[in-house]
Amino acid sequence: MRFDRKDKDNRTLLNLYKQLLYPRLIEEKMLILLRQGRIGKWFSGIGQEAIAVGSTLAMDAGDYILPMHRNLGVFTSRGVPLWKLMAQWQGKVTGFTKGRDRSFHFGTQEHKIVGMISHLGPQLALADGMALADLLAGKPGVTLAYTGEGATSEGDFHEALNVASVWNLPVIFLIENNGYGLSTPTSEQYRCKNLVDRALGYGMEGLQIDGNNILEVYDTLSEVAERLRKNPKPVLIECLTFRMRGHEEASGIKYVPPHLLETWEKKDPVKNFEAYLYEQGILSDALCEDLKTGFKKQIDQDVELAFCEEEPQADPQRETADMFFPYLQQVKTPEGPSKEMRFLDAISEGLKLGMEQYPNLVLMGQDIAAYGGAFKITAGFSDTFGTQRVRNTPICESAIVGAALGLSIKGYKSVVEMQFADFVTCGFNQIVNNLAKTHYRWGEKADVVIRMPTGAGTGAGPFHSQSNEAWFTKTPGLKVVYPAFPYDAKGLLLAAIEDPNPVIYFEHKSLYRSLSGQVPEGHYTLKIGGSQVIREGTGFCILTYGMGVHWALSFINQYPELSVYLLDLYSLQPWDKEAVFKAVKATGKVVILHEDTLSSGFGAELSAWIAEHCFEYLDAPVMRCASLDTAIPMNKTLEESFLAKSRLPDTVERLLNY
Repeated sequence: MRFDRKDKDNRTLLNLYKQLLYPRLIEEKMLILLRQGRIGKWFSGIGQEAIAVGSTLAMDAGDYILPMHRNLGVFTSRGVPLWKLMAQWQGKVTGFTKGRDRSFHFGTQEHKIVGMISHLGPQLALADGMALADLLAGKPGVTLAYTGEGATSEGDFHEALNVASVWNLPVIFLIENNGYGLSTPTSEQYRCKNLVDRALGYGMEGLQIDGNNILEVYDTLSEVAERLRKNPKPVLIECLTFRMRGHEEASGIKYVPPHLLETWEKKDPVKNFEAYLYEQGILSDALCEDLKTGFKKQIDQDVELAFCEEEPQADPQRETADMFFPYLQQVKTPEGPSKEMRFLDAISEGLKLGMEQYPNLVLMGQDIAAYGGAFKITAGFSDTFGTQRVRNTPICESAIVGAALGLSIKGYKSVVEMQFADFVTCGFNQIVNNLAKTHYRWGEKADVVIRMPTGAGTGAGPFHSQSNEAWFTKTPGLKVVYPAFPYDAKGLLLAAIEDPNPVIYFEHKSLYRSLSGQVPEGHYTLKIGGSQVIREGTGFCILTYGMGVHWALSFINQYPELSVYLLDLYSLQPWDKEAVFKAVKATGKVVILHEDTLSSGFGAELSAWIAEHCFEYLDAPVMRCASLDTAIPMNKTLEESFLAKSRLPDTVERLLNY
C-alpha cells in the first residue's frame, strides 16, 4: 500500500494514526465482551476504519455526517465519549436513545451526526435536506452521507442522488463497497463494473478510491469538500474496502472464500499505516506501546462505567409523551373581517400566511412552483416567495419527505404536497419510520407537514381516490387532521405549520371548488385534537369527519323530523375523546360515518373506544357506515355504490329500529 504524506507534518500523521487506532481497539474490546457474554450483539467495522476516520477528519466540525451501523470511527473522531456510546449500545438510560433503540440508530446535534435507521438508504435523502438548508442560509457547508454497496440497490439511493444533482446540493455520497450485503456478494447486487460509474447517470462527479488508505481517503475528501464549499454540487465517492467480520458477529463469515480474507488481511488499514509511520521514523515500539496501553486503559474504564449506568425504568405515560416534541399549542382566535372563500382558496391563504410568518418555511412538491400545483393551490407563490422556498421536485416522494426531515434537523419548517394522497405510498417509509419515530428515538423534532389531496367523487379510479387516513392514525408519532370546511381548512393548516411535530393534513379534492364559506382574513388556528358540534340532537349521534360531515348534513336535511347530534372530528390524531363521550351520553345511539373502507378504518377505533368507555350509555350497538372493502372503481355508478353515503339511510334505519 502506497502512502503519500504530501505536506503533512509528523504531528498530523501521528494524530491520524491515533484516530485510526482507537476505534480498532474498541472493536477488539467488543469482541472480547461478546465472547464473555457481557454484550449480545456487535456490528464490526474492522477493516473499514480508514473510511470512517479519514472522511470525518476531512470535514469541518460544523458539517453534518450521516453514517451507517459500522462507522464507529465517525463517532470517535467527532469526540463522542465511549462511555456514552457504550451506554447507548447497552440500552442504558444515559444512552442517546434512553434504551429505545440500539447500535448507531441515533443522532446528536452536539456532534453533528445523524445515524441511520435499519431500512437502508433513507439517510441519503436527509442529507439532501440538510445540504439544502445550508444553501438557503447561504452557508458554505457540506454534508457527508454514507451508504453500503448493497443499499445502492434501494430506490432511496437513486432518488437522493437525483434530487441532489438536480438541485446542486453540496452532498458527498460515500459508498463503502465492502464486498458483501450480509452474505450477498456484489456480483448479485449490481451488474455495472464499478458503482462509481453510476455518477455519470446523475450528472455528477464520481471518484473511486482505496478505502483502506487513510491518507487517500482524508486527502480526497478534504479536496472534494473544499471544492463543494465554493461550488455546491454533489459528488459520489466509492471507497473500496472489505468487511473482515460478519455482517454482525452472529452471522459469521463462512460464505467468504478464504483467499479473499487472506488478500484483504494484507490491506489492513491500521497495520499498514502503522508500518508506514515506523518507516517514516514517526512511530517507535515504545510510543506505539504507550498509545495502545493508554487507549486500552481508557476503554476498559469507559466500558465498566457504562455497565454501571442506570437501566431505564418503564413509565408508559412518559413513553407515550415522548413520541412528540414538547409543544403546548396556544390557539389563536380570529380577528378582523371575514370573506367568502372556496375550500381551495382557504388552504392557499393558510399556506401564504404561513410563508409570511415563517421565513424558514419551505414548500416542496411536484409542479407547485410556476404551474401552481395540480390543483393550483400554490399559483403565484413562486413569484412572491421565490423558487428557493417554493420548490418543484422530481417525482420522488421518498426523497422529498426525507429532505423535509433533513431541513427540520437544520432548523427549517417544510410543507410537502403529495400530488394525490394515493402517491404517499412511495414515501411511506420516510413518514412512518423516520418522521414519526425521530423524536422518540433521539429527541429531535420533525417539523414537517404532509398535505394530502384525498378522496373520491371525481371518478378518478383506484389510484387517485383513496381515503387512506387510517394508515397514519395507527402510527404513533404522527398528528392527523382532516378539515371539512374552509374555515377549518385554513385554521388547521396554520396550526399544523406552527406545530414542530409531523402533521398529516388531509384535504378533500371534491371540496376544493364546490364548497365555500366565511373565512377570517387574518391569522388564526384551530386546536389539533379538537372537534366541533355541527348539530345538537337527542335521537342519535353521527360521528364523522371530512366529506362525511357533508354527507351527514345532506341526510339530516332530507329527514328534518330526526333529532341528530352531529360531531365533526376534524382532528383524528389526537382525537377529542371528551366530545365523543358527551355525544354518546347525550343520545345513546351512534353512527360512525367515514369515506374510508370499513375494515380497520378509523371508525373501528372509535367504535372500540365507545364500547370500552361508554357502554353503560348505549341503547344499541355502535353502527359503522363506511365504504365497501374494495378498491375504488372509476365508473360513476360503481363509485356511488362504493361510497359510504349510499348506505347511510339504511344504517340509520337499522340503528333506530334496534
